[in-house]
Amino acid sequence: MRKKRRERNNGLEITEYIRDRILILDGAMGTQLQKNGLKPGELPEKWNISHPEVITSVHKAYFDAGANLVCTNTFGANSLKFGNELEEIVKAGILCAKQAATDSDSPQEKWVALDIGPSGRMLAPYGDLGFEDAVDLFRETAELGEKYGADIIYIETMNDSYETKAALLGAKEGSSLPVFVTNAYGEDGKLMTGASPRAMVAMLEGLGADAIGVNCSLGPKALSPVVEEYLRYASVPVIMKPNAGLPKVERGETVYDVREDEFSSEIAEMIKKGVRMAGGCCGTTPEYIKAVSRAARGIRPKTITEKDFTMVSGYADAVVFGKTPVIIGERINPTGKKAFKEALRSGDTGYILKEGIAQKESGAQILDVNVGLPELDEVKELARAVCDLQTVVDIPLQIDTSDPCAMEAAMRRYNGKPMINSVNGKKESMDRIFPLVKKYGGVLVALTLDESGIPDTAVGRLAIARKILREAEKCGIRKKDMIFDPLAMTVGTGGDAAKVTLESVSLIRTVLGCRTSLGVSNVSFGLPRREFINESFFTAAMTKGLSCAIINPFSRGMMKAYASYKALAGLDENCSDYIAFVEKIPEDETAGTASHAGVPDKTATEEGESRTRLVSAILSGMKDAAGEATADLLAGKTDPMEIINNEIIPALDEIGRKYESKTVYLPQLLMSAEAAKASFSKIRAAMADSPVSEGEDKKCKVVVATVYGDIHDIGKNIVRLLLENYGFEVTDLGKDVPPEVIVESVVSQRAPILGLSALMTTTVPAMEETIRQIRKHAPWCRVVVGGAVLTQEYADSIGADRYAKDAMETVRYADSVNLEIKNNK
Repeated sequence: MRKKRRERNNGLEITEYIRDRILILDGAMGTQLQKNGLKPGELPEKWNISHPEVITSVHKAYFDAGANLVCTNTFGANSLKFGNELEEIVKAGILCAKQAATDSDSPQEKWVALDIGPSGRMLAPYGDLGFEDAVDLFRETAELGEKYGADIIYIETMNDSYETKAALLGAKEGSSLPVFVTNAYGEDGKLMTGASPRAMVAMLEGLGADAIGVNCSLGPKALSPVVEEYLRYASVPVIMKPNAGLPKVERGETVYDVREDEFSSEIAEMIKKGVRMAGGCCGTTPEYIKAVSRAARGIRPKTITEKDFTMVSGYADAVVFGKTPVIIGERINPTGKKAFKEALRSGDTGYILKEGIAQKESGAQILDVNVGLPELDEVKELARAVCDLQTVVDIPLQIDTSDPCAMEAAMRRYNGKPMINSVNGKKESMDRIFPLVKKYGGVLVALTLDESGIPDTAVGRLAIARKILREAEKCGIRKKDMIFDPLAMTVGTGGDAAKVTLESVSLIRTVLGCRTSLGVSNVSFGLPRREFINESFFTAAMTKGLSCAIINPFSRGMMKAYASYKALAGLDENCSDYIAFVEKIPEDETAGTASHAGVPDKTATEEGESRTRLVSAILSGMKDAAGEATADLLAGKTDPMEIINNEIIPALDEIGRKYESKTVYLPQLLMSAEAAKASFSKIRAAMADSPVSEGEDKKCKVVVATVYGDIHDIGKNIVRLLLENYGFEVTDLGKDVPPEVIVESVVSQRAPILGLSALMTTTVPAMEETIRQIRKHAPWCRVVVGGAVLTQEYADSIGADRYAKDAMETVRYADSVNLEIKNNK
C-alpha cells in the first residue's frame, strides 16, 4: 500500500512533502452531508456503508478543489459508539477517500488521513473514562486505519489536553503512520480544560507528533493569535483549519459569517507567517478550499526551524527556562521528613496535596515529587501521587525516582510534559532512561557522575555532561530537553566542594550552552544553621547562570535571596516581585522559615477555624478534606443549612467567578464541585432523620440531555454536577436522546428548565426539533442550550430561551428562573 502511495505522489511521503511545501487540507464533511440529506440524529459515519457514493463525491470535490489531504468520514468512529461495526465503518471510510483520490483528475499530490475525533467522554478524575481505557480506544481505531491503507492519522478537535495525550499515545502504539494533531481553542485562547497553546506545543512535540495545530471553534482571524503562539514555540509543521466564522441562520438555512475570499485571505497571511498546512472546518466547502489553494500559490514556505525553548508543562501552561531561575519545590520527598513518611505509609494523600498547594502558593513554579520508601510499591504510589497532585495544582511536576518502572508509570499518566529527575553518565542509566524520555517526552535532568564516580573538578563534570549529551542526541533527545545537575556537595567535609560546583554550572552553560539545576540544600549537610550557607550558595549559583534550583519555598531566607537576586540582576521590572515579596513580611520579622500559606496542616476544633478549612478545601478541590471539615462542623452542632448557605455556596460562587473570569479552568472547577459534593453527602447523611424541612436546599427541577445523534456529553455532565451542587433537582437523560424521550421527561415532571447540549453541526437540527416539540407539548419549559457549535444568534434562531457559553452561565440562568418561580408562588 505504501508503495502505491509513493507512486501516486511522485515517490514522496507526506512528511517529506511538508518539509518545503504548503499542504492544502480539506473542509467540512458534516455540512456537506446535511446538504445531501443527512437527517437529524443520523450518524454520519454510517454513511460510509449506506451512502458510499455520497462520501466519495464529497472527498473528490475537495481533491478537485486542490486539497492534498482529505480526512475520512470517521470523526466519531470508536468502539464506544459503534462496537462491532467499527471495523466495517473505518474500512469503508478509507476506501471512499482512496477512491476519491483515484477518481479526481486534479494533478496535485494526494493523501488520505484517518480522522479521529474526541471520544465524547471525559477522562478520570474529572469523568468516568480511565486513561488506559482511552488509550486502548484510540489504539483500536488507529490499528484499523493502518490496516486498511490510511496514509496518516489525523487527531482533531480535541479540547482536553489529557484526552489528546491518550489519543496520540494510542495512535503511535497502534500504528507506524505519521500522526498530526489539532486542538480546538476557545475565545480565551485556551482549551476547555485550560491548556495554553505553548503547553500543548510542549506536550505534543515531546510525545512525537509529526505536525500540530488548531482546528474548529472560531474563524481564521479569531484563531490567528493562537496559531502565532504555535509558530513561536513549535519546531514541527503547524496546521491551521478554522471554521468559516460563526454560524447564523438566513432564510431558514445555517450559514457562516466569513465568506470564501475573506477566509482565504486570512489563511494566506498565516501561511506567510509560517503555517505549513491549511484547510477548513465547520461551514467550509470545496469553494473555500479552492480559494485557499489559489491564495497559497506563489507563497514561499517559511523555513521550519528548531526553536530553542526548554519547556515543561502541566495541564494548564508551560514553564520556559530562561534568564530567570526557576524554583522547584523540594517538600514532596520523604528524605528527612518523618511526618511525610508517615503520610506515605498510611496512604494520607491529603498531606501530599496540602504540601503541593502550599508550595505553589509560596512561590514554587515546579514541584519535585518523590515518594520512594523501601516498603512501598513505588510504581503504583508515584503514578498515584502525580495524578492526585495534578487535580489540585496546575504547575508542572518533576518526577523524581531512581526506579525506571516507576518513572515510566508516572510519565505515562502525567498530563503535560514533565521534568524528569534523573539520568546519569552510567551506560546502564542512559540505556534505561533515554527510551522513556524519547517516547513520552520530558525535560531530563542529568547528574554529572558515571561509573568512575563524581569528578573532583569542574572540567571532569563537564566531560561527563558532554558524554551524556552526545548519547542523548543519538537517541533523538534534543539538547534543549536536557538540564545538567553538577551536584552540590557538602562543604562540611572541607575542600573546594562548593567552588567546583559553581565552576561546573558556569562551564556547562558557557561551553555546552545547556541549562543547569542544583539541589541547593545539599551544600550545607552536616552543618548548624544550614539556611545561612544555603542562602549564600543559592545566590552565588544564580550569579553563575543557574537555570533552576530545588529548594524549600517555605524558607523565608531562600525566597528572600531569590527575590533580591532578580531585582539586582534586572530580571524584575520595576522591582515589582521584590516589593510584593517584602510587603508580605512583617517589618520586625527576622529571616527564618515561614509557615505554610496553603490549607492548614492541623485539624482545627474551633467553629471559625473549621469553616475556614471547609471553604479552603472546596476552593482547593480537596474532597476528603472537605468531608472531614464538614463532619467537624456537624459534630460541633452547626446547623446543616448554615453550613450550606455560609460555607459551601459562597465557596462555589467564588470558584465560579474565578472560572468565569478565566483565572481558574475546568479541572479546578470540577474538583471544587466534587469537594462540595463530598460536603453535601455528609450533610445529607446527618439530615436523614432530621425533621428540619427536608428539601429546603433543593431548587426547581431541571432536565438535561445531549441531543439525538450526539454522543459527546462532557459539557452536559459538567452542567449536571454544578446544578446539583447548587441545589437543583436534576434528571440526566444521557446522550443521543431522541426528542420524544426528552419531551416525555419534561412533561411527566413538569420541569421548568431543560438543558440541551450538542457538539457537532450535524446534530444541531436534532436540537431544533427537540425545542419545536417542547414548545408544542411543554410551553412552560425554559430551554437553555450550549455546545461548541452554538452562538447566541444561532440559539435564538432555533427557538432557545438562553444560550450559555459555559456551565456557570447555565447555573446563573437556572438560579434566575428558580427565583422567578419562587417569587410567583
